[in-house]
Amino acid sequence: MPAAPAHTRPVSRIEALYPYLLLTLCNLFWSGNWVFGRAAHAVVPPVALTFGRWTVSAICLAPLAIPRLKGKGAILRRHWLLIVTLAFLGLGFFQIAVYTGLHYTTAINAVLMNAAAPLYIIAISWLLDGETVTPRQLLGMVLSFCGIIVIISRGAVAQLLHLQFNVGDLVILLAMPAWGFYCVLLRRAPKSLDTLGLLFAVNLAGLVLVAPALAFEAVFFGLPQLTPLAGFAVLYTGIFASFLAYICWNKGVEMVGPNRAGFTSHLLPAFATVLAVFTLGEALHPYHVVGIAVVLFGVWLATSARRKPLVAPMD
Repeated sequence: MPAAPAHTRPVSRIEALYPYLLLTLCNLFWSGNWVFGRAAHAVVPPVALTFGRWTVSAICLAPLAIPRLKGKGAILRRHWLLIVTLAFLGLGFFQIAVYTGLHYTTAINAVLMNAAAPLYIIAISWLLDGETVTPRQLLGMVLSFCGIIVIISRGAVAQLLHLQFNVGDLVILLAMPAWGFYCVLLRRAPKSLDTLGLLFAVNLAGLVLVAPALAFEAVFFGLPQLTPLAGFAVLYTGIFASFLAYICWNKGVEMVGPNRAGFTSHLLPAFATVLAVFTLGEALHPYHVVGIAVVLFGVWLATSARRKPLVAPMD
């Protein structure tokens, strides 16, 4: 049996868990995005909230990312189309569609639509990269989705028959393929651009793309209201749901691939439920505990199978 190359070493348990810790933290931050996106829908229009969050994110990223991009101008020019595509899909179109949908639907319905994201990621990964999933991963995804159903139905699955879906649900559901393409295309990012540098470049491109839509919205639909809720929504989505969450997500996808990262998306509804309990004063019921436990087990089942490469490059 040939010996392992000298430049590799075994991957420790902590290193194996690290990307999933990043993805878990990301979904925690994103759960607040859906809650505040719905809470602030009456005072901040969709495009304004999208532009505001990415402006805050760019300000946070600038001092960290600009030094990393020095001397990378040729790389950015060579990959400009990928950067613009990522900005359009993940920062512009997807976020505007989500905030637009939250104007017309409830946060519960919205996170139910978001639960379809892993399916799109799997399909697009197969279409573009020929990547498949294992029976264990499919079982984990089904179990975690069942946990979401338990939470949404309040422990009575028959309640799902009374859920009403509207144009907002359809808008969010139609936005999910854009997120799937964003996740899969992240793997094509040049390795010479680290997570911060790439995110900053995509962030700036996103602001340029969203600016015309912001002007259109301001003329025909009005400006945001200057209220504490509006300010808090922009700051939260900019710092936590954009700056920190996208760093965690992009790095996690880079390390484990879009399929495995996509399975963790089912953590978002579970986190949103807990967030509602602590921030909105909603009661915690047994079905919440059961549903969250099933979600966590399903995500663990889908992401814990060993990958074939068990070595990591030496620094």
